[in-house]
Amino acid sequence: MKYASEDQEGTAARPAGGPDRPAPARAARSAPGATPSHDEQRGTRNRVARSILDHGPSTAAELALRLELTQAAVRRHLDALVAENVVEPREKRVYGARTRGRPAKVFALTDCGRDAFDQSYDQLAADALRWIAESAGGGELGEAAIAAFARARFAALAESYRHAVEAAAPEGRTKALAEALTADGYAATARSAPSHQLGEQLCQHHCPVAHVAEQFPQLCEAETEVFSRLLGTHVQRLATIAHGDGVCTTFVPKGRQSAGKAAHRTTKTTTASASTAGRNPA
Repeated sequence: MKYASEDQEGTAARPAGGPDRPAPARAARSAPGATPSHDEQRGTRNRVARSILDHGPSTAAELALRLELTQAAVRRHLDALVAENVVEPREKRVYGARTRGRPAKVFALTDCGRDAFDQSYDQLAADALRWIAESAGGGELGEAAIAAFARARFAALAESYRHAVEAAAPEGRTKALAEALTADGYAATARSAPSHQLGEQLCQHHCPVAHVAEQFPQLCEAETEVFSRLLGTHVQRLATIAHGDGVCTTFVPKGRQSAGKAAHRTTKTTTASASTAGRNPA
């Protein structure tokens, strides 16, 4: 498979023309000695990672041969990919008698590197949930089975967040939960709601399960229930990425003591005010 982008600086020298690469195609490239642009560098780096994905752990020499680059250029890209935790160096496994000298170093994709490529995890998760629903009998029974699964999953996640949340002061618990969610890939923040006297907004700027939650809203509902239990107050989901919003936003009302408000404020008033706070913040 040929790729459009190529590192001009690292391209191996070849004579113009020839059966594999006619001279006019090479003449269209940038002038010799020109510094590759950031996009060209990134494009070639992606080719290096893709080649490792397609062919398995590879040496710099093998990558240079496959991609028609110099080994020096390949090593520069490998150094950058190692720094980004996309690939990692390993000793090449030797079968049979070892030869003299150190084993060649190969570069393999890390778990993070594999996740950067298109995978079928979303489809696998959706198929699994659909199977759960059908096995439970479909219809309302199937919906209930998915809801039970979602609650069990988020209950397990909640246990990993509970210590961080409970260790924080009451006014800092939403922020503590946001930091715990960020560590799990949700890129979450906590901020004051537009009517800051009423509460805060817990914003998740990324959702690792958004495509699955689009088909199975029970995941969002179970997550909201867990937030409520962890924070010790009723919370209200205002927006979700799964439903097309830019950010998953959850309103967290202030407790009566921390808000310093009179006890006569009713739940109805609080709920009405919360429903208009920060809707769909993209």
